[in-house]
Amino acid sequence: MVAVAVAVACAASAAAGYFAFSSDGSPGAAGTGGTASPRAGAPSPRVGAPSPPAPASSPAASSSGAASQRAQPGSVALPRLSLAQMAGQRVIYSYHGLTPPAALLQLISHGEAAGVIFFGPNVSSQAQIAKVIAELEQANASPLNPVRAPLLLMTDQEGGILRRMPGAPFLSERQIGQAADPAAQATAAGTGAALNLRGVGMDVNLAPVLDVYRQPGDFDDQNGRSYSMDPGAVSLLGADFITAQQRAGVAATAKHFPGLGAAATAQDTDNVPVTLSQPASVIRNTDELPYKAAIATGVRLVMVSWAVYPALAPGRPAGFSSVIIVGELRQRLGFKGVTITDALEAGALRAFGTIENRSLLAAQAGMDLILCSEKNFTEGQQAAAALEAGYRDGRLGHAAFTEAVGRVLTLRASLRL
Repeated sequence: MVAVAVAVACAASAAAGYFAFSSDGSPGAAGTGGTASPRAGAPSPRVGAPSPPAPASSPAASSSGAASQRAQPGSVALPRLSLAQMAGQRVIYSYHGLTPPAALLQLISHGEAAGVIFFGPNVSSQAQIAKVIAELEQANASPLNPVRAPLLLMTDQEGGILRRMPGAPFLSERQIGQAADPAAQATAAGTGAALNLRGVGMDVNLAPVLDVYRQPGDFDDQNGRSYSMDPGAVSLLGADFITAQQRAGVAATAKHFPGLGAAATAQDTDNVPVTLSQPASVIRNTDELPYKAAIATGVRLVMVSWAVYPALAPGRPAGFSSVIIVGELRQRLGFKGVTITDALEAGALRAFGTIENRSLLAAQAGMDLILCSEKNFTEGQQAAAALEAGYRDGRLGHAAFTEAVGRVLTLRASLRL
């Protein structure tokens, strides 16, 4: 998806310390001008972060059965970032209503946000959200921001009734799976989603869903969010959607790893804790199978679910489990891209305390991006503050933290219009 010239330019500019460029929030205290960070408190120390290791440039297949993967765009060196900026590069913000708060614009202008997720209440028309996105990118272009790369501007544009924006894709995944020519419809949906989102300035879609549903009317099927009960069909159609969408310039997100297809109708992690007790062999050979195809086709992001999978990691939601994130997704399946949590405020996580504690647990387990989708931008501030504190006191390893930031910034640098 990324032109060779952009990658070369990114690498050359990075030598000078910068990248080559290219479903509501209360305002907090904004900066008073100058170069001060908008976050209250003492200035963060500067962090001279080492460059993350470059992703593999050729398909990898280990003896443990990792799927081959198309090369992700080459990694780029980190610009010089403060700790507040490093933490901010791991947080996706949200806000209430049609107008982003001034304090969020301040955070963006100081390089303390990776991006923003949009929901239906943020969008009144395509012209309105395009104007908002232009305002966000104007803040991102501030000379106070050392990160010279587009924001991650995302939404859930899955298709069918799961759309935050008017327009394509119109068919649900179930309708695509039942179509006369499913592959053509999946390709059309991926292209349509990308053109729709790109048309207003968004560059990431939190789609497709790769869950393999089990029973008619269950959690995924009740809203048409699964292509099929056949993991092979989900694999092929998901890969078609991803390929078409990314070819048209919008990064795809495969979700919800390792799979929510076995969830019953009421097992919604947004509302309640969910435990899925399938054997490890079933999870790996059914639920994870579509991710092998997605990784092989070069999917840029993977969202990890908040369900608990006792056969893989007893007692911990997948998004808090290094066994699942590192062991299953990165080591066994060979994923090199960006991991993103599901909604941090989900009801499934009530037993895990505050937003700060949840952010730490996710980062400790290996999540790159923390998705704060409460529609209140202060949730993102809480997450970023927790990441800063974890870096300072050693609860978050410095090398792993820097590698996560590097993956996020590599993704951002690849998404220039």
